Amino acid sequence: MSSIAQLKAPELLLPAGSLEKMHAAFDFGADAVYAGQPRYSLRARNNEFSTLDVLQKGIDDAHARGKLFFVASNIFPHNSKLKTYLNDMEPVISMKPDALIMADPGLIMMVREKWPEVNVHLSVQANAVNWADVKFWQKMGLTRVILSRELSLDEIEEIKQRCPEMEIEVFVHGALCIAYSGRCLLSGYFNHRDPNQGTCTNSCRWDYKVENATENETGDLQRIPVETIKFDFNKALEEANQSFSAMGDMQRHPLAERPYLIEEAGRPGNFMPILEDEHGTYIMNSKDLRAIEHVERLAKIGVDSLKVEGRTKSLYYVARTAQTYRRAIDDAVAGRPFNERLISELDGLANRGYTDGFYQRHHTQDHQNYMEGVSKAHRSQYVGNVLSVADGWAEVEVKNRFSVGDRIEIIHPSGNETVTLSEIRNKHNEAIDVIGGAGHKVRIPLQGKYDKALLARML
Repeated sequence: MSSIAQLKAPELLLPAGSLEKMHAAFDFGADAVYAGQPRYSLRARNNEFSTLDVLQKGIDDAHARGKLFFVASNIFPHNSKLKTYLNDMEPVISMKPDALIMADPGLIMMVREKWPEVNVHLSVQANAVNWADVKFWQKMGLTRVILSRELSLDEIEEIKQRCPEMEIEVFVHGALCIAYSGRCLLSGYFNHRDPNQGTCTNSCRWDYKVENATENETGDLQRIPVETIKFDFNKALEEANQSFSAMGDMQRHPLAERPYLIEEAGRPGNFMPILEDEHGTYIMNSKDLRAIEHVERLAKIGVDSLKVEGRTKSLYYVARTAQTYRRAIDDAVAGRPFNERLISELDGLANRGYTDGFYQRHHTQDHQNYMEGVSKAHRSQYVGNVLSVADGWAEVEVKNRFSVGDRIEIIHPSGNETVTLSEIRNKHNEAIDVIGGAGHKVRIPLQGKYDKALLARML
């Protein structure tokens, strides 16, 4: 393991759902981005890179800046898509992306046979969880393996030690799937839209209610009417905290032995059983991954790339995560101690609560987001984009409500600054106290060096 003085900075890899987001990622510190064409990646919904001319511009712009551009081609195709795959990918290969991100062994075989010079990175969808798996893909000619999110820091370290010649990539931030490495069938079950074909409806994020149940004489689960249930949340929480212990030597909570039902908001009266076994519970709304506190350890292990999830997330999300993880990487390489303020900066992003996933052992109640099933924002809120600055005034595209007197964080590649907003002027150049929300443009006093900045209101 390298000393801190010799530490190599891992690549910072950000999502790019559009050219604007790609440039923001690079402006705020990313070394590389990944994007995908809807037909062959796991984001079938439209994005800017769905057309070849935009994809070509993205790759060219990245290379002009000395950055890398990876194309996601990680679908698990049925036969119909095999017929068109090589012909459709030929113009993409001619654009010289720095790598294809792939999961399906058949597609990988076809690409390796037709274009042996193309770098292929194994997608997280392929579920690489051990060093023998990595060695196999190395023999197949792949140049990087994106490890499954289900691995601990110690497991990642052993893989890197046993496979020092293979590039290793791990996720450090973004949404977590409820299924192993995201290979989920829930959306297909509910809506006949297969996540492994890129058409996930995010069924795990829907609004579910948990109901108590009991087994009847035939062994079927029967709902217990809520009026018959006496439940003291504070008492239950205290008992849970006392009963749970660290994983590996944990005791099952007595309530885990009871059957439960869930009811999805769009399917009232359709009660579905949920169970828990020795591996955990299968209630669905996972917290989001945030592993910024592990950046130094991952760098010391020799992980080659740290990846942020979120090709459908906002411009603000891309800029903020790029800037924050860039600072964490730079601090680690310079030997500076971890700056805990970076954690609070990420709290300002919409999130479902945070976890550092499987990187280290947890108390069992930290694994899932039981109490809050929808996204939330902490500490700051994204409120606008600076479109231009002239004569000390910035034109702002409003994203959320803000007012005179608010503390506004100006987020810019040159550095951030927090100011108290002294004035707002509307499109008629009239002074106003508050702007209600998205769909407006206003002017605020701002220095010219903050052209194209993002604005967040401190809460």
